[in-house]
Amino acid sequence: MTSNLLAHHLNVLEREGIISRGRSEGDGRRTYVRLNPGALSELGSFATAGAERVVFVCSANSARSPLAQALWNDVSEIPAISAGTHPVDRVAAGAVAVAARHGLDLAGAVPQQVDGVLRETDFVITVCDRAHEEFPAGVVHWSVPDPVPASTEDAFEVAYADLAARVTRLAPRMLAPT
Repeated sequence: MTSNLLAHHLNVLEREGIISRGRSEGDGRRTYVRLNPGALSELGSFATAGAERVVFVCSANSARSPLAQALWNDVSEIPAISAGTHPVDRVAAGAVAVAARHGLDLAGAVPQQVDGVLRETDFVITVCDRAHEEFPAGVVHWSVPDPVPASTEDAFEVAYADLAARVTRLAPRMLAPT
């Protein structure tokens, strides 16, 4: 498809409220397209192929990916872990606090390097643009803004709400391996 035809179709989808666009927090030149929640709900449900484990990946593994892991493990029988492409020493205090406010425990979470933890049977979700831009193609990407630079309670609440909505939509559709 030519780029002008693709741009036309993306403009139509955006105008109709089906998608929204946002700039990459990574290199700033890329634009990520996001399906708006509920935009296609009338089309029915689907089931995602089974995975033994879900792996949430962000660059630092300090906020978004540990939150996503905790949210997932709270609602799904398929276990989840989190890892980073460039993990920091500890999970951000704001992430621990927002998790606690919502009944999740991140107190013992320790950031870990994604290399060496992935298995062939994992379902990988990158939750930050930087990790997605470093990661091999073919994984699901959730472009969730990083709350750490602002480090405000509101920034962590916004990230938590975004992740909670996404996990709530996807988890029931994931099939455990048979």
